[in-house]
Amino acid sequence: MDSKASDIIARIKSADETEFEAMRRALAADTRRSVIDALNKKEKRIAALRAEEARVRSLYDCQNTIAKNRLVVGLDEVGRGPVAGPLAIGAVVLNSEPIIMGINDSKQLSAKKREELSEVIKQKALASCVVFIEPEEIDELGMSACLRKGFSSALRQIEDTGIHPEVVLIDGNPLHIDPREINVVKGDARCASIAAASIIAKVERDKLMDECASLYPAYGFESNKGYASEQHINAIVEQGLSPIHRKTFCTSFLDAARQTRLPI
Repeated sequence: MDSKASDIIARIKSADETEFEAMRRALAADTRRSVIDALNKKEKRIAALRAEEARVRSLYDCQNTIAKNRLVVGLDEVGRGPVAGPLAIGAVVLNSEPIIMGINDSKQLSAKKREELSEVIKQKALASCVVFIEPEEIDELGMSACLRKGFSSALRQIEDTGIHPEVVLIDGNPLHIDPREINVVKGDARCASIAAASIIAKVERDKLMDECASLYPAYGFESNKGYASEQHINAIVEQGLSPIHRKTFCTSFLDAARQTRLPI
């Protein structure tokens, strides 16, 4: 590859969309394979970025349609199913512009991408918070009551910042915590603010479970995040429960272990 082709390829890679369109027209007659490949790769990259922007804008458009363009807070929970660790509820109020590229249901993102987006969300959101409901409360009150308590607490924390949403978007089934509540099935995949809430809640809960892993290393919290993996269940059977286990969620494991140890 000669230096001129190298220079052209470098310019193609660094060009914005408008510059690239001009370069593509200017290089239409260029027959060098390296230049053609660079043009094709750049075109595919721009197409992918356009598709991603359209996907993200659809999340904003969906919530604006549901909320009739009123100020929205999105809320979502993470950690309903684990047998250890807290329930986490995220709440986020987003600006309509600029949109946050990459935002998505937290389950569709890698841990690294979630962490990156969580920082961007907290920097750009009008308001955000994460509330934890501890295992003891889950055992005492039950999950339904804890969901209502956690979502209500998160909404109060948002309003304590001076932001007063006109619509409260909640992922999943009705909780009846506020007259502004609108429930959106699969909302974390459809509405930007709910997706953002799921991301910050997931990141903060995962960080907490990583810290718990150093305190209680036998249970593998750094990898299972409190969910009932086979390794985790075996550790519960062998070690008993840690202070962060949800006792009411672990009864079946412990009962089964006792049954297998009974004399025949």
